[in-house]
Amino acid sequence: MGPHPAVAQVRTSVRTGLRDLVGADSGRVLVAVSGGGDSLALLAATCFVAPRLGLRVGAVTVDHSLQEESAQRARAVAAAAARQGADPVSIWHLTVTGPGGPEGAARRLRYEALHCAARAARADAVLLAHTRDDQAETVLLGLGRGSGARSLSGMPAVNGLMRRPLLDLPRSLVREAAEASAATLGVAVWDDPHNADAAYARARVRHAALPTLEQQVGPGVAAALARTAALLRDDCDALDEWAERERGRLLRRGPDGTLDVDAVGLSCLPRAVRTRVLRLAALAAGAPAGDLRHGHVTTLDSLVMTDVAGSVADLPGVQAHRAAGLLRLQRRDNRPADRADVAG
Repeated sequence: MGPHPAVAQVRTSVRTGLRDLVGADSGRVLVAVSGGGDSLALLAATCFVAPRLGLRVGAVTVDHSLQEESAQRARAVAAAAARQGADPVSIWHLTVTGPGGPEGAARRLRYEALHCAARAARADAVLLAHTRDDQAETVLLGLGRGSGARSLSGMPAVNGLMRRPLLDLPRSLVREAAEASAATLGVAVWDDPHNADAAYARARVRHAALPTLEQQVGPGVAAALARTAALLRDDCDALDEWAERERGRLLRRGPDGTLDVDAVGLSCLPRAVRTRVLRLAALAAGAPAGDLRHGHVTTLDSLVMTDVAGSVADLPGVQAHRAAGLLRLQRRDNRPADRADVAG
């Protein structure tokens, strides 16, 4: 008999997501395992598929220390990964602090730990168990925050070391695969109580907003949102590539460390490209990425399009002023930014 149909589909998605890594530098991938059904299904599938592609499998579990007995559960998950043949297996214990609230801080620290684990294991990729439903939730959260197209394009299937091979599969199917693999895994599926806590925005979207949309609009909303994200990602990638080309043409570094933008040439571009170039210019001039907001870029765009010489705008770490035919950006401390960021 063959594998359970859900198990077979998860394995197929993992195989597709790993195929380009065959013959890579280390030939090792890490699976991020939380103990939830999605990540356990991913672990079981990867430990089956990867060796057949000539790849080695490791695992990493991150303990956020936010629930009682979290350390004990992390050890159980790590032991299950080892029984599946994962090597190395590491546990990272975190203390969730810092900006962004509990959700944002936990996410930031988790990804930092995953990157550290990948470097320690010399892995070519870290596999994450996000599903199509996670993608739909991400799109809805972005809509609620008034985010731009890049945010609404959701999570990429591949982003540097991070890979999401299950992004096209519904959560229900992946959970079915986890239940079918439970006996082999030797560990019970754990549901994070935060995923059902209405204090968290994602939990409200998962348990209230999406079910309501499915009920009122019709079935298939999650799949439609994920499809919209994929279409937007293609558009955003094309616009970003266009903006990168224009950056090389329109930005020049002055001898005094200022960054000059050809405002006349820039004004001829569509706004979607123009604002992307302006964001790149502000970053190259020294504005911190975490502090640069949509409103700052809109202000720069106003300076370009109004053509009022002498107009000034203050951005985080940078001042911009309109000169004859130019938008000139200067770091507040008068130190030039990295010259590799721009032409000239």
